[in-house]
Amino acid sequence: MSGIEGSVSSDKGEAKVMRMRHVIGVVIAVVGVCAMVGTAVPVTAHHAFAAEFDADSPVEFSGTVTKVEWVNPHVWIHLDVTRDDGTMEGWAFEAGTPNVLFRRGFTRDSLLPGTDVRVDGYQAKDGTNRANGRDITFVDGTKLFLGSSGTGAPWELARPGVDTSDPLR
Repeated sequence: MSGIEGSVSSDKGEAKVMRMRHVIGVVIAVVGVCAMVGTAVPVTAHHAFAAEFDADSPVEFSGTVTKVEWVNPHVWIHLDVTRDDGTMEGWAFEAGTPNVLFRRGFTRDSLLPGTDVRVDGYQAKDGTNRANGRDITFVDGTKLFLGSSGTGAPWELARPGVDTSDPLR
């Protein structure tokens, strides 16, 4: 075999190797894209506080927890509230994300059905029995912040008698 024939044969072998590398690269890319698409989680739209709740309609209720939904993007705390006329009314309070509440000291066991609490917040603009929760106070006096910062909620404003020692309340 002459030097020219060996060179041609070697070039064909290198071309095959290059094609195989290209095919393998394409296969890996396709598998990677399929894996990313297959594990994608649907994204739900998130809202600003002012889109759903009214900062000029504060609410405060004492009641009994009936259910807690530890779901993203917000935890929902459901209460049975006894009104002044003796009727029972259900309310739902939106809180921060589960992760945020866990970091603030909540556990799944701290808000079990039957727990008596006081919750304050801001009523939904549509007038339903839903509100964006600001604070929750347990019967032992423990007070935890429920809200989410950065959503436009008036979380940083002091309320006389609630956030201060105003003796009028």
